[in-house]
Amino acid sequence: MLRFLYVILKNLFRAPYIIPKMRRESEHPERYSEEERYILVKHVIRLMKLSGKIHTKAFGTENLPKEGGYIMYPNHQGKYDALGIIHTHKKPCSVVMDKARSNGILVKEFVDLLEGKRLEKDNVRQAIQIINEVAEDVRAGKRYILFPEGGYEFNNRNKVAAFKAGSFKSALKAKAPIVPVALIDSYKVFNSFDFGKITTQVHYLCPIFYEEYKDMKTNQIALLVQSRIQQVIDAFA
Repeated sequence: MLRFLYVILKNLFRAPYIIPKMRRESEHPERYSEEERYILVKHVIRLMKLSGKIHTKAFGTENLPKEGGYIMYPNHQGKYDALGIIHTHKKPCSVVMDKARSNGILVKEFVDLLEGKRLEKDNVRQAIQIINEVAEDVRAGKRYILFPEGGYEFNNRNKVAAFKAGSFKSALKAKAPIVPVALIDSYKVFNSFDFGKITTQVHYLCPIFYEEYKDMKTNQIALLVQSRIQQVIDAFA
């Protein structure tokens, strides 16, 4: 959290220009394309990385499906997780996140620019609606980041918590590729007391196509994705 505040303070002089620009583009998607808004998001992330001495290495980008929509399922370590993926993910993607965490400084602007989904964790009816909306978007070719752990522990030191089966209902409905994503040392960026230079890793694993998981229950899919991510973390962390 302290590094996050430090990064905000280092870029405070940019705020009168960059925040209104982010809000303007998010409020007028008819004037600014998905690609243009994604470029702005990546630009702001790059500024944050430079001022925060954050370096992110990407592995396996060749595994990402070349065409169509898909859902990326990463382990969850902290506030930087989605930013690290977006920074290394060439094509525009969006995110599903906890509504309670989605309105902080810059977070709101990021979610709005990406046309992300805000999930109310204790609202079953709204959760079903989000599942259906994400599935419809993915069928139409959109790409999403969805965190199946549902949350994270402060300074979790690359530990992976149990994946929630319900997280995979959107992929199942859309019959879409599931892309497991292993994040390593992402917690160090905004969720530790480390103030030195930080290098995080984003590993895009081979996609799991619908034909491979169509006969599985969602809890079986959750265990499969979690185990593949855990193997990479065990090997590289």
